[in-house]
Amino acid sequence: MPRQVFFYDPPERFVAGTVGEPGQRAFYLQASARGRVTSVLLEKTQVAALAERVEELLDEVVRRSGGSTAVPAVAPAEMIDSAPLDMPVVEEFRVGTMALAWDESIDRLIVEAQALIEVDPESDLDGDPDAQDLFEDDENGPPMLRVRLSGAMARVFAKRALELVSAGRPPCPFCSLPLDPQGHVCPRQNGYRR
Repeated sequence: MPRQVFFYDPPERFVAGTVGEPGQRAFYLQASARGRVTSVLLEKTQVAALAERVEELLDEVVRRSGGSTAVPAVAPAEMIDSAPLDMPVVEEFRVGTMALAWDESIDRLIVEAQALIEVDPESDLDGDPDAQDLFEDDENGPPMLRVRLSGAMARVFAKRALELVSAGRPPCPFCSLPLDPQGHVCPRQNGYRR
């Protein structure tokens, strides 16, 4: 089966969002343009890592250009997107691998999120040419979301994603694990409920 690539160049909207209550949230990347919407599921840590790397990459682009690039130093206030995810959220795939690149020829950030590949731990990938194709063959690889963003849109994405990650349950002041509304068993307090 040929690889399915969900390509947005540029998207009208590219955001990280959640479904559910803190402690039970599912995290998604969602891209949309011209009535088409693609949502992919990922972990909270992946959202945080992606947002941090986007910020670092954009800061490096600004530094290397000496400030003469179209990339803003901060997210433009008029572009901030605080709207919820477009509903219904239909998960296309669970993200396994992500990649970032800056295309200097068009001044765009490229974000790629590739589907998680389930591999049998007992299989011998070195001896199975078909298994190796999963990792090397672009035409027959796992599904992928590819988005090209302007510097301003990338800043807005990163700002929202970092705010989303930090808006979860507050941490326990003793062990830093997340507190549930009914408390939690704190390992730093010898198992007493906090």
